[in-house]
Amino acid sequence: MKLKASMSSSYSRPGNKQKHQQVPIRGLFLILLIVWSIWGPVPQSAKGETPAPYIHWGALSYPDQEPDLSTGLSVFRFTEFNGEGERYNGIKETIGINFVTLSWTQHLTNKLENWSTNFTLGVGPTRNQPTEWLQNDLIHDELWGIPQVPVEETRKQTDFSITGSLTRWWEIPGQKRILYIGGGGQFGSLFHELFARAGFRRWSPLKSIERWTGSNNGILAGLFRPLRLSGMVRASRVAPGAAFHDLANTTYATQGSISYGWYDQRTLHPWVEVEIGATIDSGIFNGQQGDSLEERFWTAALRVYPFTVETWNDQLNSQDFGPTYGARLMMDLSFLVSGS
Repeated sequence: MKLKASMSSSYSRPGNKQKHQQVPIRGLFLILLIVWSIWGPVPQSAKGETPAPYIHWGALSYPDQEPDLSTGLSVFRFTEFNGEGERYNGIKETIGINFVTLSWTQHLTNKLENWSTNFTLGVGPTRNQPTEWLQNDLIHDELWGIPQVPVEETRKQTDFSITGSLTRWWEIPGQKRILYIGGGGQFGSLFHELFARAGFRRWSPLKSIERWTGSNNGILAGLFRPLRLSGMVRASRVAPGAAFHDLANTTYATQGSISYGWYDQRTLHPWVEVEIGATIDSGIFNGQQGDSLEERFWTAALRVYPFTVETWNDQLNSQDFGPTYGARLMMDLSFLVSGS
């Protein structure tokens, strides 16, 4: 969605604003506490990724290059209308997904050294808030001073998503775990999906150059050494769920990003990193005529260990409806685990 339309409103009818619904924050923290207590005993090799519907909203969805065990809060906004009151497709409600997320990635050892597995769980109340407040009150009213996006019916359910994946990694000269290919699946109340993906993660062009020319300690080398490039192509087979219907049978997505940061040379974990990316998705949703609706997003992430903050937006689409934007705040728990 446009950044000007970057976020949606709690209207019973277009133009009639209601009181904001109260977000069950205490319930979210209770779920988070339960998840934390259950996973506390996980050994050091336990680690993390992203649940549905991340890739179809434009979030960074690469496999974890490093071991990770993380948890946090993720929000997604599906808006039924745009600012002019035009309807997106046959889904006749606005959907604000609020997921408490747990992600565990394990990089295997011995004969399976170049393989990694991931399990990701997302669960939480689907309500109009807080995504309506972010979109209409904060972005539209406070920041841009533009008309709010109308909302009529809204989804009020508890939704969940369970995702699992397997990834094979390859090194390139001087850099480990750069190239990958893998796949997996997810099921839940949103929709169901089987997917395959391939690409490269955090490739350092300077390291590849220095591999052949020798190390350089000049100013330019110091400036470009933290630079990393990532890319991915992804194909998936999709089936409708309770929340989202009228979906395309097959989707294809391309994602690319550039990052700048400082990393643990042994685990590859980023200590500090800024990453900016873009995604083109052939579209998980069908339009009024039955054809899939292509989506384009930008995303930006800041990682300061052990925290990650990321937001994504369909501004590249120049539209206000459908899968419009989202955000997440994650915390790596591996340093709290005994023996880590």
